Amino acid sequence: MPIYRSEDAVQHRLHGTVFHAYASPSTGSRELCTWRVEIAGGTEGVPHRVGRDEVFILAAGRLSVTLDGVAGRLEPGDVLVVPAGAEFRADNEGELPAEAWVTTSAGFEATLPDGSTLTPPWVS
Repeated sequence: MPIYRSEDAVQHRLHGTVFHAYASPSTGSRELCTWRVEIAGGTEGVPHRVGRDEVFILAAGRLSVTLDGVAGRLEPGDVLVVPAGAEFRADNEGELPAEAWVTTSAGFEATLPDGSTLTPPWVS
């Protein structure tokens, strides 16, 4: 039975953020990927253009987000839908960490400001 325990998540660190990988093609999910992200207080996010739709559910803390140049704020329980092709950035301006669950489809890539692309290891 494909139950993934919290302690079994594979951790990845990038840009001052910790990504806890759960479902992905490498764990048996053919179409979807999901992970929990921890963004430390005082972290300035890296803008990136998403290659696939991404659903971002804030579980704890507060985040300032920018989606295609429009600023917003997420509170616990809020859901942000980031459409494919949009530029997204999440900043944690507070002192406490923020935690969110993210879901996207397999094959996700992000394009960074310098034009390079990144296929995060937590979606493989």
